[in-house]
Amino acid sequence: MATAPTPAQAKSGSLLAADPQRQAFLLLRTVFTIAPIIFGLDKFTNLLTHWTMYLAPVATTVVPIPAQTFMYIVGVVEIVAGIAVAVRPRFGSLLVAVWLLGIIVNLLVLGNFYDVALRDFGLLVAALALNRLSVSARR
Repeated sequence: MATAPTPAQAKSGSLLAADPQRQAFLLLRTVFTIAPIIFGLDKFTNLLTHWTMYLAPVATTVVPIPAQTFMYIVGVVEIVAGIAVAVRPRFGSLLVAVWLLGIIVNLLVLGNFYDVALRDFGLLVAALALNRLSVSARR
């Protein structure tokens, strides 16, 4: 049976640290801050993978620029999205969710990498969960 918090616990914030909802918020906020920034930076170095192989050719037809230049723009957007999650998680989480939806559509149009599209769908749902948790979370 749960006991009522003491005034000292309430003031110290120990309840806040023990709150599963707060912990979930902090975990998701941390991941959706760090991961987009790392992936965004990697668009400039291609250390993790050669990112242009994930780009549907129609993207460079619609926006007539070289694929690597397109990836530089993608990298900047991802870095901005990660920073937005850190600073304004309620807005940033929606930005990440929309961005992931765009990636999923790109992968489906490419007609390959369905496994990555499915993974990104799971990340999209997690970004939406972060959005819902950010409504009640206090920074």
